[in-house]
Amino acid sequence: MINHIKNLSSHHELLIMWILREIKVRYKQSILGAAWAVLQPLSLTIVFTIVFSYFTRVPTGDTPYPVFAYTALLPWTLFSTAISFAVPSLVINMALVTKIYFPKEILPLASIGAAIIDFLIGLFVFIIMLIFFKRPIYVTILWLPVILLVQISLMVGVSLIAASINVFYRDIRFVIPLVLQIWLYASPVIYPSSMVPDQYRLLYSLNPMVGIIDGYRNITLNGVSPINVELLISISISLPIAIFGYWFFKKSEPEFADII
Repeated sequence: MINHIKNLSSHHELLIMWILREIKVRYKQSILGAAWAVLQPLSLTIVFTIVFSYFTRVPTGDTPYPVFAYTALLPWTLFSTAISFAVPSLVINMALVTKIYFPKEILPLASIGAAIIDFLIGLFVFIIMLIFFKRPIYVTILWLPVILLVQISLMVGVSLIAASINVFYRDIRFVIPLVLQIWLYASPVIYPSSMVPDQYRLLYSLNPMVGIIDGYRNITLNGVSPINVELLISISISLPIAIFGYWFFKKSEPEFADII
């Protein structure tokens, strides 16, 4: 594992180049360009605000629902976009996988890197929303890189595992959208986790996105430390998934060229 990581590190320039390529290809001949990075979470925020503010009210305390929803939809869009593009990355680039030597994990990792840049663009809109709705900007927002790192660990693990399996079983690309849709409603994106009954909270917290999303809300909307039981559970699940995912990917890598 250490040797694989060193090898990946020695190819960091290729990874950066491929991330930039991912961004260029994604927005090439696009009228709105990088604005699409903001449009998806923003449009969902508008829809959810109309539904859950006027038709069915969701308790959000003194936080306006648009801010409440966008705070979760931004990292959720990062999560879903990264996985959606990373999983088929090996099959899409089969010519490279079969003919050129390089650490193949660069392909799914580049998709994750491009999604992170979209996330950073979306953060500017989030700051504007805080100012528009006259919400304070707490110093706890400095915890953002820590929570983002936990989420990246989860995304890397899930993406590497799913991308590897997708090489052998192409059905995975059809399963991923369904899993992500179910995962969305199983996470506190459109509702607060406080709505979950106490007897199910521990089971609910086994979803690592619960602690991650609540962590984002705690540091940006509540001004409190994100360190709690839910986030610790997310860390204890995300890091092993990242390690296992990388091991599983490298173990499967020698067979990629033959299968593809």
